[in-house]
Parts: sequence; C-alpha cells; structure tokens
Amino acid sequence: MRRVLVDQGSSADVMFWSTFNKLQLSLDQPRPYTGCLYGFTGDQVEVQGYLELRTTLTDGSTSRTENIRYLVVNAHSTYNVLLGRPALNRLRAVASTRHMKMKLPDLSGKVIVIKSDQQEANRCYENSLKAKSGVFMVVEQPPIKDDRAGVARAENARERRPEPVENVVERQIGGKTFKLGKSLDQVEQDRVAEVIARHLDAFAWSASDMPRINPDFLCHRLTMDPKVRPVHQRRRKFNEERRLVIQRRSC
Repeated sequence: MRRVLVDQGSSADVMFWSTFNKLQLSLDQPRPYTGCLYGFTGDQVEVQGYLELRTTLTDGSTSRTENIRYLVVNAHSTYNVLLGRPALNRLRAVASTRHMKMKLPDLSGKVIVIKSDQQEANRCYENSLKAKSGVFMVVEQPPIKDDRAGVARAENARERRPEPVENVVERQIGGKTFKLGKSLDQVEQDRVAEVIARHLDAFAWSASDMPRINPDFLCHRLTMDPKVRPVHQRRRKFNEERRLVIQRRSC
C-alpha cells in the first residue's frame, strides 16, 4: 500500500473510508467505537468503527507482520492510512523525517529500513494543502456526555489538572502560603519549611516577583519580510457559550 502517513503526534492508527472501500472489506467488519476522535483543529471526526488487520511492513528483503487496530474514519485525506504512536510503539519503529526513513526490527532481530518515495510524499503534501479539509493528526479521547462540545472539552481539561494525592495543611512561610502534606510529622514539616524559607526567592507568584530577566528569554519575535504586504485576518465569530468560556479563561 502506498501513501501511508507516519505521524508520531497521532494517538490513533487511522484508516480512511476511501481506503476501506478500496480494500473491499465487509461493512459488518468494523466494530462499534464509543470514544471520540479530534483532528488538530479541535473538530470531532466521524468514526465508523475499528477493526484489526494483519499488516506487513517490508523493505524487499525482510518483513514483519503485526495485528494493528485501525479506526475507520469518514474524512477526506490524500493518504490511505495513518500510522500513529500505537502502531509505532508496537513495532518498536523509529521514524526520521530528516532522512525520510523508518527503521524497525523483525522477529529475528534484523533491521527493516523502509524508505519514503520523496516525489510521492511531495505530491501528497501539495494535495493536502489544496484540500480545505483533511485529517493529519488525531487525538483519541473518551466520550464527553455533554451537548455543548466546546464548553465540555474546556471544562474537562480543567478537571484533569493535577491535584494533591493526600490531605494538606497550609503553612505561612516568609509571608506566603504553602501546602504541606499531612502525612509529614511536625519535625519533617519544619525541615521542609526551613528549606523553602532558604530558597524563597526561587518561587514566583506574579510577574513582579521575576525582575531582572532578560526580555530575549521571554519575548517572541515573528520573522517577517517588510516587503510583503500584511493581510488582515477575517474576524472569527463564536457562539455565546464559547464566547463566555473564552472571556472567563482570558480574565
């Protein structure tokens, strides 16, 4: 099979619906999929189901065959399948975009070297730029039981923030409030407080607590050609729910 995209940033292995039809697979073969799949733009992608196929990778001299679980996606793409981290980890494969090669061991320990067709890769890239929609990176997430998809995803992200694994006790150190674990006895708490007090200048609660920092370390610069005429980007409009979420998160 040609036109296979190896994407180390994708959390799922994807087979596109056009490829599924070309392989003449049975429509009853995909199993139901209850999760959610999102593209790099954050839009939800329609998943028809998933199936496991024996996939053979070869460089002409040696080969390796593994069962790979593909999510069948009803989306347009210039590629036939997308191999993400699950398949790469299972195959113990290492991909190099600089050399346009992928190496993986076979069952006997020999190294399989799969080379990319540079002309075909350039054609796929150019066609993907021409297409207005396409899936190049996907993120697999559990389903969210909320009709307000955008609001629910934002709230769900906040709920996944790290939290203390045990009960804590607040303690004032140098005029600042710190939280120490209750499992520490009084002697251990005193020792931790002593270390924090000695290195209190290493903590920052606001930008004013970080003086004398070189602006080159914090500031970003855009490389722009002064000869090119700037283009005004069209203003994006959000519905009321998303606008309120953006307003709360930007305050």
